[in-house]
Amino acid sequence: MVAAWAVPSVLFTAFAALRLLGVTGNRYIIATVALTPYIGVVGLVLGVVGLFMRRWIFGGVVLAFAMIVSAAVVPRMVSHEQSTVFGPRLTVMTANLYVGRADAVAVLDMVRRNDVEVLSMQELSPAMVQDLDRAGIDRVLPYRLFEPQRGGAGSGLASRYPLRPTKIADPATFAQPSAIVDLPGVVDPEVLVVHAVPGVDDAATWKAELAEMPGATTKDKPRMLIGDFNATLDHPDLRDVISRGYVDVAQQHGSGLTPTWPAGIWPPPVTLDHFLVDSRCAVVDYQVFDLPGSDHRAAVAVLNLP
Repeated sequence: MVAAWAVPSVLFTAFAALRLLGVTGNRYIIATVALTPYIGVVGLVLGVVGLFMRRWIFGGVVLAFAMIVSAAVVPRMVSHEQSTVFGPRLTVMTANLYVGRADAVAVLDMVRRNDVEVLSMQELSPAMVQDLDRAGIDRVLPYRLFEPQRGGAGSGLASRYPLRPTKIADPATFAQPSAIVDLPGVVDPEVLVVHAVPGVDDAATWKAELAEMPGATTKDKPRMLIGDFNATLDHPDLRDVISRGYVDVAQQHGSGLTPTWPAGIWPPPVTLDHFLVDSRCAVVDYQVFDLPGSDHRAAVAVLNLP
């Protein structure tokens, strides 16, 4: 009985130390850190069980580590206070199209239902572009900046408003187009479609691509990084990107634990898709939706721009 408790408790303590020290050294640690919300609950249970077993010192240590880990997770469930912003309102959406297997009609139905004005797409294949054209994307989002590729390397940006292509990110494994969105009025946001390589496939490249993400500008064009980061808020590499002048929309809204991958229940669902927006923006709403044909769920955010 003691061994059945002690072994997982030792493993949890080792995990907690890695999480709190911000270590993401290899693919296995990257994958494990993504499961922090689940492992934190396990740690709480182990700590309580240890105290019931009168393993006061080690049980107390396990419980203390579990509470510290949980303290980093729980705030994602609570909406954050924001300053009042009176700029234009913008509705944006991100959708990983699963190497072009997503249902194009469902994508556009989601765009229409949520009055989406800017759509960030990852894993955009040439065949998917044809499907979107047949489904009538030009009628709702007539402006586009597409870089379709076979497999999962393609990406694209579609908009209700004109797009001016920019280059704000270094070339990466997957296409990451960016553009200034010419909104009516004086505020024109700059949007980067993000698709980082999975850390479980190539840890070094994943770390490098996140490290190279551009910071938010303090000028008149609020910057947004939207897409599949293949990282959760428990990864220090993503938190470092956020520290460059952004906020995570889901976290601001109190929905930071709403999973976006996988669409099913196994592996344990986590939040890999994010809207990182200039910290001067205010989050009005955030929702996640099932996307037929995709292994990711789509997400929609409503923002007030500065």
